[in-house]
Amino acid sequence: MSEFAWPWVALVLPLPWLLRLALRAAGIGQAMRLPYPGLQLASAHMQLPQRGRMVLFALAWICLVIAAMRPQWIGPPQAQQHSGRAMMLAVDLSGSMRTDDMKLAGRPVSRFGAVEAIAGDFISRRSGDELGLVLFGSNAFLVTPLTYDLDAVRAQLEGARVGLAGTETAIGDAIAVATKRLAALPEQARVLVLLTDGVNNAGSIAPIEAARAAKAVGVRVYTIGIGATQMSVPDFFGSRVINPSADLDEDMLRSIADGTGGRYFRATDTSALADAYRAIDALEPMPQQGPSLRPRHERFRWPLFAALLLGILAVLPRLLSPPRAPA
Repeated sequence: MSEFAWPWVALVLPLPWLLRLALRAAGIGQAMRLPYPGLQLASAHMQLPQRGRMVLFALAWICLVIAAMRPQWIGPPQAQQHSGRAMMLAVDLSGSMRTDDMKLAGRPVSRFGAVEAIAGDFISRRSGDELGLVLFGSNAFLVTPLTYDLDAVRAQLEGARVGLAGTETAIGDAIAVATKRLAALPEQARVLVLLTDGVNNAGSIAPIEAARAAKAVGVRVYTIGIGATQMSVPDFFGSRVINPSADLDEDMLRSIADGTGGRYFRATDTSALADAYRAIDALEPMPQQGPSLRPRHERFRWPLFAALLLGILAVLPRLLSPPRAPA
């Protein structure tokens, strides 16, 4: 089956003929006055080569217009099968995510550096899932709507920076933003993975209230609390060991997960963080019937090539003809 993507371009087809009528020069008898009455000039008929060139130019214009209309060949409908879920990832970008209490391949990295590496691998393995990304700090922002383009989601995560959304933590707002996007999907497909290292201290919605709203529309929230339990810091007497995750509100995260049918994971190092993502990855996928797509193949190159060839044939004789000698 063939059709034109831009059929309205055909309206410009008579444009050269309309311009010729509008700009036609005055006839010879009107432009010149002859001194002798009765004397007339014979009208010169268009020579055959000139008429042939005009025909070639007309055909070239028609082919050019057809090419501009974008002829396409459309194949039969093909159903797109997707096996997976619609999942939103909510990642904390508050200032505390800069804390270097995680290790990756034996090297110390920040909490966000560990998330970027582990979650990036998790995203790559979500083939068949629709994924979206919410980043939150003092405010929560939908960065990537639900999409099957996993590369786009991973690129947005890799391009994020700690503090980009503010230095505080608006956990409730992040849940609300993700829930709004998931609410319109089939109930079995609504999954939110929320990762944070602190306590809710910003935003306009309390986390528990946001969790109730998520539960009301069937969104399962999986929460991950990230941060080591011990860390050596410089001290006046050398160094001392502190708990860098003292502010992590585990009770709140556990309550959110349990109240929505999800699970809470504690990631004290990169290995535990990877285990958390693997556990979420093991959720039973839900087969989904994607929209039917019809393959489209552009065919504008053929009339465009024909227009170019006809134009060359029209001007070639004039270019090759010897110059006329002056009278």
